[in-house]
Amino acid sequence: MKIPQLTFPAPLAKLFSVLPQYPHAVLFTGFLNTALSAHIRPQDLQALHGKQICIRMRDAGIEFHFSVTPTAFVARRRMSRPDLTISADARDFLLLGLRQEDPDTLFFNRRLTLEGDTELGLFVKNTLDALEIPVLNLLRRGSEAARI
Repeated sequence: MKIPQLTFPAPLAKLFSVLPQYPHAVLFTGFLNTALSAHIRPQDLQALHGKQICIRMRDAGIEFHFSVTPTAFVARRRMSRPDLTISADARDFLLLGLRQEDPDTLFFNRRLTLEGDTELGLFVKNTLDALEIPVLNLLRRGSEAARI
Protein backbone atom coordinates (compact mmCIF):
# COMPACT_ATOMS: atom_id res chain seq x y z
CA MET A 1 0.00 0.00 0.00
CA LYS A 2 1.42 3.37 -1.01
CA ILE A 3 1.00 5.86 1.83
CA PRO A 4 0.41 9.41 0.50
CA GLN A 5 2.68 12.28 1.53
CA LEU A 6 0.24 13.81 3.99
CA THR A 7 0.63 15.47 7.35
CA PHE A 8 -1.98 16.44 9.87
CA PRO A 9 -3.55 19.84 9.23
CA ALA A 10 -2.07 22.40 11.63
CA PRO A 11 -5.45 23.38 13.20
CA LEU A 12 -6.21 19.72 13.96
CA ALA A 13 -2.74 19.15 15.41
CA LYS A 14 -3.14 22.26 17.57
CA LEU A 15 -6.45 20.90 18.90
CA PHE A 16 -4.93 17.47 19.60
CA SER A 17 -1.99 19.05 21.44
CA VAL A 18 -4.26 20.76 23.99
CA LEU A 19 -6.54 17.75 24.59
CA PRO A 20 -5.76 15.42 27.49
CA GLN A 21 -3.22 12.86 26.31
CA TYR A 22 -3.99 10.16 28.87
CA PRO A 23 -7.02 8.71 27.02
CA HIS A 24 -4.87 8.32 23.90
CA ALA A 25 -2.25 6.51 25.98
CA VAL A 26 -4.87 4.12 27.38
CA LEU A 27 -6.01 3.19 23.86
CA PHE A 28 -2.42 2.89 22.64
CA THR A 29 -1.30 0.61 25.50
CA GLY A 30 -4.44 -1.47 25.07
CA PHE A 31 -3.51 -1.95 21.41
CA LEU A 32 0.10 -2.84 22.34
CA ASN A 33 -1.00 -5.34 24.97
CA THR A 34 -3.45 -7.00 22.58
CA ALA A 35 -1.20 -7.01 19.52
CA LEU A 36 1.99 -8.11 21.24
CA SER A 37 0.77 -10.48 23.97
CA ALA A 38 0.98 -13.58 21.77
CA HIS A 39 4.27 -12.57 20.17
CA ILE A 40 6.48 -11.36 22.95
CA ARG A 41 7.60 -13.12 26.10
CA PRO A 42 7.92 -11.22 29.38
CA GLN A 43 11.65 -12.01 29.53
CA ASP A 44 12.07 -10.31 26.12
CA LEU A 45 11.05 -7.04 27.73
CA GLN A 46 13.15 -7.42 30.88
CA ALA A 47 15.29 -4.38 30.00
CA LEU A 48 12.13 -2.23 29.71
CA HIS A 49 10.61 -3.07 33.12
CA GLY A 50 9.92 0.13 35.00
CA LYS A 51 11.00 2.37 32.13
CA GLN A 52 8.93 5.44 31.25
CA ILE A 53 8.47 5.82 27.48
CA CYS A 54 6.88 8.52 25.34
CA ILE A 55 5.86 8.08 21.70
CA ARG A 56 5.40 11.53 20.12
CA MET A 57 3.60 12.07 16.83
CA ARG A 58 5.02 15.48 16.00
CA ASP A 59 2.66 16.48 13.21
CA ALA A 60 -0.47 15.32 15.05
CA GLY A 61 0.35 16.91 18.41
CA ILE A 62 -0.21 13.60 20.19
CA GLU A 63 1.94 11.90 22.82
CA PHE A 64 1.53 8.42 24.27
CA HIS A 65 3.12 8.11 27.71
CA PHE A 66 3.45 4.64 29.17
CA SER A 67 5.63 2.35 31.22
CA VAL A 68 6.39 -1.34 31.04
CA THR A 69 5.61 -3.75 33.86
CA PRO A 70 6.51 -7.45 33.94
CA THR A 71 3.10 -8.29 32.46
CA ALA A 72 1.87 -5.31 30.41
CA PHE A 73 2.28 -1.84 28.95
CA VAL A 74 0.59 0.66 31.27
CA ALA A 75 -0.66 4.12 30.29
CA ARG A 76 0.76 7.02 32.29
CA ARG A 77 -0.07 10.65 32.56
CA ARG A 78 2.39 13.02 30.92
CA MET A 79 5.86 12.57 32.39
CA SER A 80 8.25 15.43 32.87
CA ARG A 81 11.25 13.33 31.91
CA PRO A 82 10.62 9.94 30.30
CA ASP A 83 13.51 7.51 30.03
CA LEU A 84 13.00 7.42 26.26
CA THR A 85 11.07 9.60 23.82
CA ILE A 86 10.60 8.39 20.25
CA SER A 87 9.37 11.10 17.88
CA ALA A 88 8.26 11.05 14.24
CA ASP A 89 5.35 12.16 12.09
CA ALA A 90 2.26 9.92 12.10
CA ARG A 91 2.93 8.86 8.52
CA ASP A 92 6.44 7.69 9.39
CA PHE A 93 5.14 5.61 12.31
CA LEU A 94 2.61 4.05 9.94
CA LEU A 95 5.36 3.28 7.42
CA LEU A 96 7.39 1.65 10.20
CA GLY A 97 4.42 -0.44 11.30
CA LEU A 98 3.73 -1.59 7.76
CA ARG A 99 7.45 -2.32 7.30
CA GLN A 100 7.61 -0.02 4.29
CA GLU A 101 10.37 2.04 5.86
CA ASP A 102 13.41 1.07 7.87
CA PRO A 103 13.90 2.79 11.26
CA ASP A 104 17.59 3.35 10.56
CA THR A 105 16.77 5.19 7.32
CA LEU A 106 14.24 7.39 9.11
CA PHE A 107 16.74 8.04 11.92
CA PHE A 108 19.58 9.03 9.61
CA ASN A 109 17.22 11.24 7.59
CA ARG A 110 16.18 12.92 10.88
CA ARG A 111 12.55 11.87 10.45
CA LEU A 112 12.75 9.65 13.56
CA THR A 113 14.40 10.96 16.71
CA LEU A 114 15.32 9.39 20.04
CA GLU A 115 15.76 11.41 23.20
CA GLY A 116 16.94 10.12 26.53
CA ASP A 117 18.41 6.65 26.96
CA THR A 118 19.57 5.83 23.42
CA GLU A 119 20.70 2.32 24.44
CA LEU A 120 17.11 1.70 25.53
CA GLY A 121 15.94 3.10 22.17
CA LEU A 122 18.18 0.67 20.32
CA PHE A 123 16.81 -2.20 22.39
CA VAL A 124 13.21 -1.17 21.56
CA LYS A 125 14.05 -0.89 17.85
CA ASN A 126 15.72 -4.30 17.74
CA THR A 127 12.89 -5.94 19.69
CA LEU A 128 10.23 -4.48 17.39
CA ASP A 129 12.24 -5.38 14.29
CA ALA A 130 12.20 -9.02 15.39
CA LEU A 131 8.40 -9.11 15.73
CA GLU A 132 5.71 -9.76 13.16
CA ILE A 133 2.71 -7.74 14.33
CA PRO A 134 -0.38 -9.46 12.92
CA VAL A 135 -2.69 -6.43 12.78
CA LEU A 136 -0.28 -4.50 10.62
CA ASN A 137 0.42 -7.57 8.49
CA LEU A 138 -3.31 -7.84 7.82
CA LEU A 139 -3.36 -4.20 6.71
CA ARG A 140 -0.43 -4.84 4.40
CA ARG A 141 -2.02 -8.00 2.95
CA GLY A 142 -5.29 -6.15 2.42
CA SER A 143 -3.56 -3.38 0.52
CA GLU A 144 -1.67 -5.90 -1.64
CA ALA A 145 -4.91 -7.72 -2.45
CA ALA A 146 -6.52 -4.42 -3.45
CA ARG A 147 -3.80 -3.88 -6.07
CA ILE A 148 -4.48 -7.24 -7.77
